[in-house]
Amino acid sequence: MKKYEAMVLSCIDPRFQSKVHKYLKNKKLTGKFSSFTIAGAGIGVTHKKFKKWHSTFWDNFDTSIKLHKINKLIVINHRDCGAAKIAYGDKKFNSSIEHKMHKLSFKNIKTKLRKKYPKVKINFKILSI
Repeated sequence: MKKYEAMVLSCIDPRFQSKVHKYLKNKKLTGKFSSFTIAGAGIGVTHKKFKKWHSTFWDNFDTSIKLHKINKLIVINHRDCGAAKIAYGDKKFNSSIEHKMHKLSFKNIKTKLRKKYPKVKINFKILSI
């Protein structure tokens, strides 16, 4: 069985897809990763507003480890994220609040990953649209 390098967690936003593919191509990962795409990427799998989605991601991540022998998780969030706005749920939402939400999602993913998969590497990236 071929060993893949990573799982990529990214957002469903259509404006974001070409940026993700370009980023992964530049990292020489084309054809070397499994993919999980969900609204909000890191925010979607950590924020309480989307709690029903959390176990789906982690179950899929576990399956990817078993099937593809991945050793890295790459989380790619993006600015101007609609899921972040939904999760925050306030008219006073701004780029500073959004940035804090992205960073908190990264921290929460890292904490959970270290507990269950201590040997798996992790990379976080926030891209602009």
